[in-house]
Amino acid sequence: MTVNLKSFLVEPDHGDAYWYGVDLYTFKATGDRTGQTYALFEALIQPQSGAPPHTHSLEDESFYVRSGEFEFRLDDNIVTATADTFLYSPKGQLHSFTNVGTIPAKLLIWVTPAGFEKFMAEVGTAATANQIVPATQLSPDDLSRIVKVAQKYGMEFFSPTSADT
Repeated sequence: MTVNLKSFLVEPDHGDAYWYGVDLYTFKATGDRTGQTYALFEALIQPQSGAPPHTHSLEDESFYVRSGEFEFRLDDNIVTATADTFLYSPKGQLHSFTNVGTIPAKLLIWVTPAGFEKFMAEVGTAATANQIVPATQLSPDDLSRIVKVAQKYGMEFFSPTSADT
């Protein structure tokens, strides 16, 4: 199989974007453009929001804090990360993050190999151009569906209390 990759440009405020509850994930590079080697996306995380404890069995995940202050959990370690901090979470590691600030904060997130973008497209709500009002909080039915779909993509979610045991 021959993969003929071409360079590409994604301008500011462009890319496939999805609301995941009140948080906005905008994909700058997807597997279909990178030969499935990686996906890169920007996450705009609202105050006190983020990703619950979970693991990935298929990809490694890296985070670069662009703005704001996040609390990350990496297995049993809790770290505070501010702008220009980089974190790496290998597949299989329990991790989560929360924007602990009072204003929206931004992360760049890399997943290798690509594929996570397909999960977000399936469980998220497509964002429309210039939409600045966040979607609503995830309902219990949304969360139940997300947990089921996550299994298809090699992910497992844990409740914050069950992750501590």
